Amino acid sequence: MPTVLFAAPLLSESASRMVQAIGSLPGVRLGVVTQEPAEQAGEATRQAMHAHWRVDDVCNPEQLRWGVEGLTRQLGRPDALFGAYEQLQVPLAEERERLGLPGISSEAARNFRDKARMKRVLRAAGLPCARHGLAGSFAEAHAFADAVGYPLVVKPPEGAGSVATFRANDARELDAALHAAPPARDRPVLLEEFVVGDEHSLETISVGGRALWHSLTHYEPNPLEVLRQPWIQWCVVLPREVDDPAYDDIRAVGADALRALGMTTGLSHMEWFRRRDGTVAIGEVGARPPGAQITTLVSRATDTDFVRTWAELMVFGTFTPPERKYAAGIAYLRGQGDRAGRVRGVHGLDRLSDATKRLATDWQLPTVGAAPRPTYEGDGWVLVRHPETAAVRAALKEIVETVRVELA
Repeated sequence: MPTVLFAAPLLSESASRMVQAIGSLPGVRLGVVTQEPAEQAGEATRQAMHAHWRVDDVCNPEQLRWGVEGLTRQLGRPDALFGAYEQLQVPLAEERERLGLPGISSEAARNFRDKARMKRVLRAAGLPCARHGLAGSFAEAHAFADAVGYPLVVKPPEGAGSVATFRANDARELDAALHAAPPARDRPVLLEEFVVGDEHSLETISVGGRALWHSLTHYEPNPLEVLRQPWIQWCVVLPREVDDPAYDDIRAVGADALRALGMTTGLSHMEWFRRRDGTVAIGEVGARPPGAQITTLVSRATDTDFVRTWAELMVFGTFTPPERKYAAGIAYLRGQGDRAGRVRGVHGLDRLSDATKRLATDWQLPTVGAAPRPTYEGDGWVLVRHPETAAVRAALKEIVETVRVELA
């Protein structure tokens, strides 16, 4: 009967799904460390947990250790310790090493977490990625810009989900981005060449350091453009043709990148670009499940619960490749109007064609009266699937052109 410990800052909708998936595995005794009381979770999530430990900051290594030790006294020595939150990967790896548990090493976790270090590792392995540099001052940032040219991407070295990420088209916009998060010697910013091309993701299941399965998506348009234009309703498309020879190059590059960074067993999420000349470039790689509802897209495309598949991988080290039966896609609904206002209404749902409505499998509509969300995932979403990728693209196009979230 394996004892499994899972850590997350909050028992959010996504984290709760993971807790329920892990707790449903046969024979598993599950302990959970979070920053909020277990009483705030739903009934199904509470039922999945055998024990819970609350801390003030789960990303603090000392508090994480306190939570692990507290759960160990209740449940016994753990057999597995993991979480999905990007900022937790290094503390979790350090704690696994202290306990002698399986999982990626702390050195590998730092390779994935520190984006400047990541790119040094990738470039040393001869893998394609954007030119980059760390700047501890305004002068160093402008010197990098003079050497590389504009546009540039400005972001924290340990960021996640495009948070605090800016595109600078000239020196004025670079200064504006730097003023938003002033660089310092002990808190530098990461500057990158802006890669011109189409952006995608590559999800990979690895077992024992070998890439065994992959999936991929198309971002339409790129998330950084979505952040710059908060009115854009964008889409993520998961094509059915993931084994098409057109993707041979990124599959090979992705597998090489994971080996260089130190992936062992787990699910990884890579953001990558197809340049205008057809070549590929790696953006970032996370040693964790993807966000943006991509696990839900994979679940619908394969008629499986992909979160449970990931849980089985992390607990038992086993993986059965699911069959790709459908293409799937998600349209993100984003508020139009006064960003300082509230959601007044959602318009256009009744004008969607019956054909598009029949393809919808999941949706989360904006709540009237809610404040607009600042993230690229927007205020709501609609997920569709169909055996043909073209039909999914057509449905998503109709949704983003027809549905409007009114802010006032």
